[in-house]
Amino acid sequence: MSKSLMIGLVLGVLMVLAAVLTKAVTPIVHISESRPALMLSEAIPLQFGEWKEEKNLASVVVNPQMEATIKRIYAQTLSRTYVNSDGERIMLSIAYGNDQRDAVQLHYPEVCYPAQGFQVISNRQGVLVTSQGTIPVRRLETNFSNKRFEPVTYWTTVGDEAVTGGISKKIAEMRYGLKGEIPDGLLFRISSINTDTQAAFALQDSFIKTLLNELQPDMRLRLAGLGAPSKVGVKAGDL
Repeated sequence: MSKSLMIGLVLGVLMVLAAVLTKAVTPIVHISESRPALMLSEAIPLQFGEWKEEKNLASVVVNPQMEATIKRIYAQTLSRTYVNSDGERIMLSIAYGNDQRDAVQLHYPEVCYPAQGFQVISNRQGVLVTSQGTIPVRRLETNFSNKRFEPVTYWTTVGDEAVTGGISKKIAEMRYGLKGEIPDGLLFRISSINTDTQAAFALQDSFIKTLLNELQPDMRLRLAGLGAPSKVGVKAGDL
């Protein structure tokens, strides 16, 4: 057998193996089809702790182009404003998708806020400690024409894992992909209007912890990647 023919055969075998391997690891099963249907409007309570929904209050104006993009990317969205007994308000937005892969990045707050005329002054990563575990979060400081100051806290879930985007999101997608699965997931975002950024983030953390304590374990897992409550290593100030 000639050397050129041998090389051709080897290359042919390698191409076939590559095709087979690609086929084997290509995600083909949506995990959303094997878990209970998620209804955000029913899963998220209208009232919990000292918080209750405030109806007929517009939190932010969404331009038609952005609204069309959101509907194309996500299967469900939920937007509510909650108010506590002190009159403090938190704006909640959750967007759920059956396919939580790269397309969801189009609606990250650092992208959609500037699209609506806001400036993103800072964007940093943080960790929210709860009685059920920790959540990796993103903290944004935004303002609109130096008149509306709106600190933002958000995270994304890929399947049952909370991530903040970038490499961590890609790694989570790959873990599911190697099992032939396409993960569902969501983007959880809250914000409030306050010129005192630290006070705003503290209030947002309190809101999140109160909400998580009201949810069933399976919903906590899907919403924030948190498992069963754990008392190990939890300080009183973290609750």
